[in-house]
Amino acid sequence: MSYVPPHLRNSTTDTAATTVTTLDTNHFHSYSNLSSETNNSSNNYLNSARRSTVNYTSPRTVSAPDIVFPNWKPSERVLRLTPEQIDEVRLRLNLDVIVAPDSPPAPAPIESFTDMCLHSSIMKDISFHGYTTPTPIQAQAMPVALSGRDLLGCAETGSGKTAAFSIPMIQHCLAQPPVRRGDGPLALVLAPTRELAQQIEKEVKAFGKSLDSFRTAIVVGGTNIGDQRSELRLGVDVVVATPGRFIDHLQQGNTSLSRISFIVLDEADRMLDMGFEPQMREVMQNLPQKHQTLLFSATMPVEIEMLAQEYLTNPVQVKVGKVSCPTANVLQSLEKVPENEKIDRLLGMLVEEAARAERFGHPFPLTIVFVERKTRCDEVAEALIAQGLKAVVLHGGRSQSERELSLRDFRHSATNILVATDVASRGLDVSGVAHVVNLDLPKTMEDYVHRIGRTGRAGSSGRATSFYTDRDMYLVAQIKKAIVDVESGNTVSYATGKVARRMEKEAAAAHKEARIALSKVSLLGTAPLNVEDKYKHMIFPAMARKEGAADDAWDD
Repeated sequence: MSYVPPHLRNSTTDTAATTVTTLDTNHFHSYSNLSSETNNSSNNYLNSARRSTVNYTSPRTVSAPDIVFPNWKPSERVLRLTPEQIDEVRLRLNLDVIVAPDSPPAPAPIESFTDMCLHSSIMKDISFHGYTTPTPIQAQAMPVALSGRDLLGCAETGSGKTAAFSIPMIQHCLAQPPVRRGDGPLALVLAPTRELAQQIEKEVKAFGKSLDSFRTAIVVGGTNIGDQRSELRLGVDVVVATPGRFIDHLQQGNTSLSRISFIVLDEADRMLDMGFEPQMREVMQNLPQKHQTLLFSATMPVEIEMLAQEYLTNPVQVKVGKVSCPTANVLQSLEKVPENEKIDRLLGMLVEEAARAERFGHPFPLTIVFVERKTRCDEVAEALIAQGLKAVVLHGGRSQSERELSLRDFRHSATNILVATDVASRGLDVSGVAHVVNLDLPKTMEDYVHRIGRTGRAGSSGRATSFYTDRDMYLVAQIKKAIVDVESGNTVSYATGKVARRMEKEAAAAHKEARIALSKVSLLGTAPLNVEDKYKHMIFPAMARKEGAADDAWDD
């Protein structure tokens, strides 16, 4: 039976049990580093059934092979580490690892790919792509994923989390019976945007380059659905998709959930923000009973905590550093510029930078300019090109091929400036971005942090310049405080998630009304003015200062 969309389901229909058959082990991918035996203990960490009344099987209506969870073990050197040594490594890597009180301890972090006992072909591709030492998130998240446990991962931008889930995912797929024509994928990665999905699929392919029959598919909107349909029906090991387009293919019977045993929700907070929660839940509720879930989120709002509680079983939570904080590697500056002078100020700054680069024989530094609206994107890019600068645009109004071309030109330095809306603020990993300019500030501190996180990645330095007007004063106050906190080494906190951001916007509106009320107080002098209680704490200190100054003058 193929996928049936929710509105066509008969809630009274009984669900038949999925027929499962055992394949001969000769059909398995054979390799030395993985055992073909199922790790029974890992089943304690597998998700329990959270399913709708629909029974998911392959579109070919044949039985699904057994899911295999390998009995993975690291090297003997890692197994000999004492708890004290494990704590010392985590402290050095700035790792915060949390498990539920009734759960077994998390696997030890591993600082060498060799000690992870990976498939030889994966090791070959790791070496080929110049990976020498795991990053902190890779050192801890990969052992957790390889051991079959659910994972809730939080790491700052540019931390290497894509490889942290891609490598264990490929290793898991290699332990499964081979994919047949018409089978659904063995693993699924859901991402919020086309660009991020394409970036993930590219990295998955890189780590599976040496494997003869390992196939991936990219399933996103804006591209030919017919080509995707053909690829899915041939059978693929891994699908990387945006939630909406993947649901489209399920509804059309082009693919199936029946063989998925490894699922990754990447940038889950962003997917919730973009309204993909129904599609995410639709997938999660209809997966096979035995599956492993890895959820990565740049922030930990209450919505993500609820999602994790519902769909992850005894997860290991891994945090690296100060998650979603403005990085100390980025030099931040704020400039107050009138709205009608912003583009002229931008042109002057970038033309001067281009002249300086030419004078010293350096290439123009890669720069991203963030703006609020799509139409403003085009306007700014045209103005930059008119000044002799190379610029491309990236926003939701462009076709998929145009967006890909812009990103390709920017990544390969064929052009130096990318003018973009917030579609480029999350997940995109373009190495070498030296400067981020906020021509228009975003509405929230969370979006600001993600924007400036496009530079200063993976330990490199960068700078961020933000233009602001009077309407941005609430956010500017938050940014100034964050800059001071970063410089002093304090933790930066701000609202994350829909609920918290709504409260933040309400506070900003209250701040604006209080400023208006305060200006009226200044104009009216001692005239009586009714002020709502919720604004008094903002106004009365200023009034007190005013009265104190008057008293001092009288004493003089």
